[in-house]
Amino acid sequence: MILQKHAEDLGLRNIRFYIDDGFSGTDLTRPAYVQMIKDMEDGKIGTIIVKDQSRLGRDHLETDRLMEITFPSYDVRFIAVNDGVDSINGINEMSGIRNYFNDFYARDTSKKIRAVQRAKGERGEHVGSTIPYGYMKNPEYNGDHKQHPLMIIDPEAVEVVRRIFKMAADGMGVRKIGDTLTAEKILSPSVYLFKKNGSRSGNPNLDRPYRWSKTTVRHILSNQTYCGDTVNFKTYSKSNKLKKRLKNDPSKVLVFENTHEPIVSREMFELVQKHFEGRKRPDKLGYTDKFAGLLYCGDCGKRLHLHRSFAAAPEKTVFQCGGFRSRVTDCSAHYIRESVLEQIVLQNLRQVTSLARNDPDEFYGAAMKRGRAEAKKQQAQLDKRKNSVTERIAKLDSILRCLYEDRVVGRITPERYDEMAAGYEQELTEKKRELTILNEQQQSENEQERIVTEFMEKAKQYAEMTELTYEILHTFIKRIEVFEKPVKYSRKYGNPITIYYTFELTKLEKIAVALGERNDESNEEIRMLLQLAF
Repeated sequence: MILQKHAEDLGLRNIRFYIDDGFSGTDLTRPAYVQMIKDMEDGKIGTIIVKDQSRLGRDHLETDRLMEITFPSYDVRFIAVNDGVDSINGINEMSGIRNYFNDFYARDTSKKIRAVQRAKGERGEHVGSTIPYGYMKNPEYNGDHKQHPLMIIDPEAVEVVRRIFKMAADGMGVRKIGDTLTAEKILSPSVYLFKKNGSRSGNPNLDRPYRWSKTTVRHILSNQTYCGDTVNFKTYSKSNKLKKRLKNDPSKVLVFENTHEPIVSREMFELVQKHFEGRKRPDKLGYTDKFAGLLYCGDCGKRLHLHRSFAAAPEKTVFQCGGFRSRVTDCSAHYIRESVLEQIVLQNLRQVTSLARNDPDEFYGAAMKRGRAEAKKQQAQLDKRKNSVTERIAKLDSILRCLYEDRVVGRITPERYDEMAAGYEQELTEKKRELTILNEQQQSENEQERIVTEFMEKAKQYAEMTELTYEILHTFIKRIEVFEKPVKYSRKYGNPITIYYTFELTKLEKIAVALGERNDESNEEIRMLLQLAF
């Protein structure tokens, strides 16, 4: 109304409005702004009127360039109503200063918002702009995420998410998962959210509402939110003018576990992540490496890669050290045939699962073998440290409350309050993070018991193992390390192999089985090796 009245008072006709609601003034790619510049370059514009200079933009370099160079070049009259600017009378020196302060205001606002988001993220609150598909905003959420979590399960979409994880866990690739959902005409996440609440997040394509892209499926499968965790600061932007999101350093990513109801189990999520390690696609011969994501060089730590040939027979397929092949390390080839490795792992796996089925007490005792006296000592130390941290957290809460009351009644200035509160808030955040770590350490014994028990249950499900499949491998085994032969190039001595099972071997003694490539040991000897390793 202001702009139209001003234009009519000046006798200007043929008015057109360029409106960019919801876009930042620092964004030089906002649609209506870009269209206005194009129309000006096409000679369609004679006068541009804004309420004040900040409406043109908050990037002082760009705004100065427009007002002092671009507009005069195209003979465009520029008017900022509230600032009293009309280029027909010339641009005064204050215009440049106003542009700078408009830019400064945007920068200062961005800095404050970043500080608020950082504080929220460090408290474990969800700081993302959208809620993941499969969840919905909790109508009872009142700002206290501990009392009422921000996200609750969306009953309409949750089964789709669970099904996606189930298909991935069964070895189905992301492309095939997407094609399956598309064929069944299941709404894509962006279109589903648009039809449910009008959200345009993800740029919904209403012309192809059932299209599930590889990127969409992959994003769901890699989102740790689905196992009940809040993950903050995965990405960042360098400044308020650079909108591109960059991947953050893993050390700066904060993970808060069990903050809301999970959609999939943590074990399911971790199993799916393994599928994305190494080669998952079929090679040119249509063969998929079942050891993908599991096989590593025991000497340099690089992956072992599968090598096949059109001319060679399938039984001559071999694994070789990736560091040796790419020459990024001084490692040797660690040459081992796929058929031999498969035979060794299958035989070892049968022995371990057989022991878990036939003698569960022995297996459980061996797997849980740890110094009980040492465990009690560590437990006492943890309890003592937890009590100390909990008392400090309560004291910090009390200090912050008193500080706030002093500020309200005027005993300290707002500036002094901000200065003192910032330090206490930072310490409070660090103490809460320390308490979370201590709780996790205290629960590790119970977690270990749960993992071993689950392993024993899985062993019962796979009583008969006639062949080594992708599913069996990724169900029981976490990592396989292949070492160089004791005598290089020998046909008599094989490669020592270490197998890490899915229960926490970092807290147990290793299960290490050194079997030769010729595989001459008897079953009884293998069983003895297992018992010695336990």
